[in-house]
Amino acid sequence: QVQPVESGGGLVQPGASLNLSCTDSGRIFLGYTVSWFRQAPGKEREFVAAISWSAHNIYYEDSVKGRFALSRDNAKGTVNLQMNNLKVEDTAIYYCAAPESWKSWPPKSPTEYEYWGQGTQVTVSS
Repeated sequence: QVQPVESGGGLVQPGASLNLSCTDSGRIFLGYTVSWFRQAPGKEREFVAAISWSAHNIYYEDSVKGRFALSRDNAKGTVNLQMNNLKVEDTAIYYCAAPESWKSWPPKSPTEYEYWGQGTQVTVSS
């Protein structure tokens, strides 16, 4: 069973960078699309970015395009989200997730995902 575990969150100033990691304690990330979502206080969980199992396809929402970079190392069972030039509006709990299947790629609805991590807090504040 896929068991995502996130790490790397923290408190940073605007313009700073953070690297979030998602590891699969079940060691079977290979073959799965992995996505990042975020949820700010009082808001719905929103899709951020997705990477296909081969890393040949990567998708970013417009709000993070050009600032965030997604990569994966299937040998290590890790997916990394490099976040640069962070903004106050990036403040949220960030979740790593994987779906068993999807109707169209990338799957952007949280309801399409069976496997979720516990989340890691990212706070951007001056």
